Amino acid sequence: MVRSSFCDCAPNVNKQGKMECCGLLTAQKEQVPLKSIEVELEVRDHVATVVSTLNYENKEDKPLEAIFVFPLPGDAAVCHFSAQIGQTQIVAEVKEKQKAREEYDDSLSSGQQAFLLEESEQSPDIFTLSVGSLPPGESASIRLEYVTELAVQADDGLRFCLPAVLNPRYEPQGSEGASVQVTSVPASLVPYSLSFSVRVSSPRPISKVESSCSLEPLQYVNTEQTQATVKLAAGHKFDRDVELLIYYRDAHKPTAVVEAGQESAKPGSLMGDPVLMLSLYPEFPQSVMSSLASRGEFVLLLDRSGSMGCPTSNGKQQETRIASARDTLLLLLKSLPMGCYFNIYSFGSSFEHIFRKSVEYSEKNLEEALKKVEAMQANLGGTEILEPIKHIYSQPCIPNQPRQLFVFTDGEVFNTKEVIDLVKKNSGSHRCFSFGIGEGASSALINGLAKEGGGHAQFITGADRMQPKVMQSLRFALQPAVADISVTWNLPKGVSVTVLSPTITTIFQGQRSLIYAQLSGQSSKAAEGGVTVKYSLAGRPSENKLHFSLKPAEDTGLTFHRLGARSLIRSLEMDERDGEGQHDEGVKGKVVELSVQSGVSSSFTAFIAVNKGNNEPIQGPLMRRAIPAPRMYSPMCHGFMPSTGYCPSGMYMKKAMGLCRKSATAKRSLGMYMKKAMGLSRKSAPAKMSFDFNDEVTEPTQQPPRDPLLQLVSLQKASGCWLLDPALAAAVGKTSEEVENTKPSAVNQEVWATILALIWLHGSKMDAQEEWELLAMKAVSWLRAQNAPTVAESVVAANTLLGFSVQTDVLGL
Repeated sequence: MVRSSFCDCAPNVNKQGKMECCGLLTAQKEQVPLKSIEVELEVRDHVATVVSTLNYENKEDKPLEAIFVFPLPGDAAVCHFSAQIGQTQIVAEVKEKQKAREEYDDSLSSGQQAFLLEESEQSPDIFTLSVGSLPPGESASIRLEYVTELAVQADDGLRFCLPAVLNPRYEPQGSEGASVQVTSVPASLVPYSLSFSVRVSSPRPISKVESSCSLEPLQYVNTEQTQATVKLAAGHKFDRDVELLIYYRDAHKPTAVVEAGQESAKPGSLMGDPVLMLSLYPEFPQSVMSSLASRGEFVLLLDRSGSMGCPTSNGKQQETRIASARDTLLLLLKSLPMGCYFNIYSFGSSFEHIFRKSVEYSEKNLEEALKKVEAMQANLGGTEILEPIKHIYSQPCIPNQPRQLFVFTDGEVFNTKEVIDLVKKNSGSHRCFSFGIGEGASSALINGLAKEGGGHAQFITGADRMQPKVMQSLRFALQPAVADISVTWNLPKGVSVTVLSPTITTIFQGQRSLIYAQLSGQSSKAAEGGVTVKYSLAGRPSENKLHFSLKPAEDTGLTFHRLGARSLIRSLEMDERDGEGQHDEGVKGKVVELSVQSGVSSSFTAFIAVNKGNNEPIQGPLMRRAIPAPRMYSPMCHGFMPSTGYCPSGMYMKKAMGLCRKSATAKRSLGMYMKKAMGLSRKSAPAKMSFDFNDEVTEPTQQPPRDPLLQLVSLQKASGCWLLDPALAAAVGKTSEEVENTKPSAVNQEVWATILALIWLHGSKMDAQEEWELLAMKAVSWLRAQNAPTVAESVVAANTLLGFSVQTDVLGL
């Protein structure tokens, strides 16, 4: 294989005396064939259809095979793949994966053009696109279409992410299969451009659209503002993930939409029958929500692999991921309720835990944990997350203390499905809340952990602050657990329902649940149906009802059908893998049949297209070109210290699609799973690693001083109170004398200090209230328990000292 890399063709020397490259070339100074990517996004309420067109051109004098490994959202349903060569369009078919591979290899061997698109067998968010036998001077446009759900964010925005960054995926030592070298490039130097246009439509008005990238102004299409368009600003390079946040008015209103079946499909089949998509937003009684749980075992699992030393964004901000995670753990630990238990694990190539087993939340244990958290660095090597999770599950659960697992990781692991299977196997004993940190975090891993663990997933990218997202998940974890969930249907006579989605096992206040269901049978166009979701909340029975029309909506295409098929395929794929690593051929056959019938990708099928219209075989030796995916890493991100005398310059990738193939394809197998440089033991020589990074090594910058909010939070005691000391005075911007001299004489020091802290929070940090709200509630509970008679007097004195006018009732006193 001829590999792509940056090299110095007729190099220029800049003013600093450093070599400058003249573009992306192969090692033989030949051009890479992918020129541009065009993306059209159509959002309909809570789901999106994405059409990507990849434009290739062979400017060489030999036929080319171009291979591109790229990320997609982990829950995407790829449903169309075609190629345009000149005036000829070839539409791909879904076939069993090995048959598709053999057909592709046979076509190349006979001089035909062929195109292969396949999903990784280890992680469903990685795809490989092979463009075979592109003749000299020929151009080809590859059209790829997928549908996906939009995730709900803390502020009710719907998140769409177009992944650009494919970061190294760490492969644990001892994994089977040979690694081959493939070059990726720094994200700022990707050679292909991106155009991105969006159309949004919803039953509700669209209030705004935001992005991590520069956008042109939002254009409303109608006066009701239920349809709008927006584009990326001109000149955008595909050098980072494109994140879009869409906000609707009345976002929590439940909806139900019926989509007509495919006319050419057999009635009674999934694609032939109508499919219903339900969007439910359960609302819990305020009386239940006002009392958060004071019990639980909180196990925090922090990634300390080398890549956690990267900056939190690719901008000017210098805070590293591990530093942001340390600050977040401080907030989280201070916000835990008295009476709970906790422990902290951290992992890389190995793992550590602060306590031998979970301990009771007390001042002594909290201080010990915070000292060790403060010292944590991104210095544990690779990203072997499976072993610490196994160890956590091996610990016996504490009676009457529901286990809550919080996982913080940049999500770059090789064995995604194995990790998710383990979480699902133990889902009855805990809830799992996951946080994907930084560009390129695996959506399949982060979403899969939360989905199978009955928790909630969050992504922290660009300039996002980790703290508010984590605190929202802590609020979810402290909500009373919902039990005995059931869904019942009320449908007209002659109509039956087959639910395509997994059984709902988790419901959180204000969080959406999507249900896909196939409707079979006949009914009048005016007929209506209903669905009731019943559950037990804090021992009280509750229910939510929704009525809907059975009349199919117009112009929805087959989006719901494909998402329903994808949901069913994912469930079957998990059933197919048992705990011993054996495969169930019967279930695999069902997956292949459903995938072929629905035209939706799976781990056992692939899209294959062969140009059989060209009778003239393509002449000449076939050259292979690997299209580089952007990455966000520099050598310093991998935890290499200059003192080691070893500087990484590249990465390895695991073989592209899982199984080794004894064919021409085996030799070109790309190896999507890149080993992180720090995957090797830091005490051993990097014997098997070969590197090809071109990043500059920069000295680590000094971390900025601690935020005043975090400074105040760090002083709070486990019970919820503050002590009156010089550190508290400095945190609220006063001297010790000022704080002590203004204390009402009848008030004890701890009550006065706690009221000062609360007044300062409410007076100067309301923009970050979601970050400190829980620890403030704990402080208020402590104050109430003191039965202090002079609280009102203290509030007045604190306002006067600090220059605020916060009312006693605002504090909750």
